[in-house]
Amino acid sequence: MPQDLLLRPGTAEDLPALAALHLRVRDAAYPLMPRRVHDDADVTAWVAGWDLLHSEVWVAEAARAPVGYARIHEDWLEDLYVDPDAAGQGVGSALLDLVRARRPGGFGLWVFVSNTRAIGFYRHHGLVEVTRTDGAGNEEREPDIHMAWPGATG
Repeated sequence: MPQDLLLRPGTAEDLPALAALHLRVRDAAYPLMPRRVHDDADVTAWVAGWDLLHSEVWVAEAARAPVGYARIHEDWLEDLYVDPDAAGQGVGSALLDLVRARRPGGFGLWVFVSNTRAIGFYRHHGLVEVTRTDGAGNEEREPDIHMAWPGATG
């Protein structure tokens, strides 16, 4: 993990940088993740429209720049993205630990079947597979897996 890693709540001022990060991660993740179906402008507008009153966005920062983020809505981890240059350095684990602390009763997420790296990461951190789909319900029309963290025990 970067020594100067800071996890902090995201603000509206962070959204343009998070949109750029999202685009960078998605493009670098191909072919583990399918190609994007939205252009840069659409993704930037989508991120700019995130409702920070009803969703939590957490920014992972190193050297005063975002290197990852997590977005939680109710009991769903909607996004967890780490800059390709920071991958394998503990940023994703730190964000996931934060999500587990914020949602001690458990949460779910969706991951593409093709994203074997993410599936392995989530399994390593105690998430379990709930169900698989043929992808008919997502924009990319790619098979995906609903995974869940069952929550803290004891």
